[in-house]
Amino acid sequence: MAENKTMEEFSTEEAVKEAVENAETMEEATESAEAEATEESTEDSEKPEKEKKVFKKKEKKKDKKDEQIEQLTDRVTRQMAEFENFRRRTEQEKSQMFAIGAKSIVEKILPVVDNFERGLATVEEGADPFSDGMLMIYKQMLTTLDEAGVKPIEAVGQEFNPDFHNAVMHVEDEEVGENIVVEEFQKGYMYNDTVVRHSMVKVAN
Repeated sequence: MAENKTMEEFSTEEAVKEAVENAETMEEATESAEAEATEESTEDSEKPEKEKKVFKKKEKKKDKKDEQIEQLTDRVTRQMAEFENFRRRTEQEKSQMFAIGAKSIVEKILPVVDNFERGLATVEEGADPFSDGMLMIYKQMLTTLDEAGVKPIEAVGQEFNPDFHNAVMHVEDEEVGENIVVEEFQKGYMYNDTVVRHSMVKVAN
């Protein structure tokens, strides 16, 4: 009886162990299946939301106020650009007009300078107080013109340049190089970078 009871207890314990192991295996399988099902359901639930968001973005229309704001912003930007272009163009035109006006005044003053030079060429410096006074006025005029940007063009001894010189006479001279200005009949002047009057010269060779 003792041996039979022992065998029964032994077989019963093995059956219990097998049952427990089977139960644990089933629980693990169930948990893994539930986890996979949860992940799939999560992905499925996320997909429709993304699709809904995309669909909502496509369906979303601009508000009329936003459209008006964009139109007004574009219009203001264009007007600002046009105003800036107008301001630059006006400043350029003003500077050009000022330069043209200054050049015109200089052209009218130059004959006076020529007359001073012709008159002073006939008298010697220090000959009398009147001549000395005229010489001082002439020098003051040249200084004022120089400060205003009016400068004489160099001519005698320089190579002839049609941009600055006006050749009215040619001469053959072996002592002078080719195409060299040997005499100046009328002095030329420049206002800043613009030629107001070309030098009237005699050119050698």
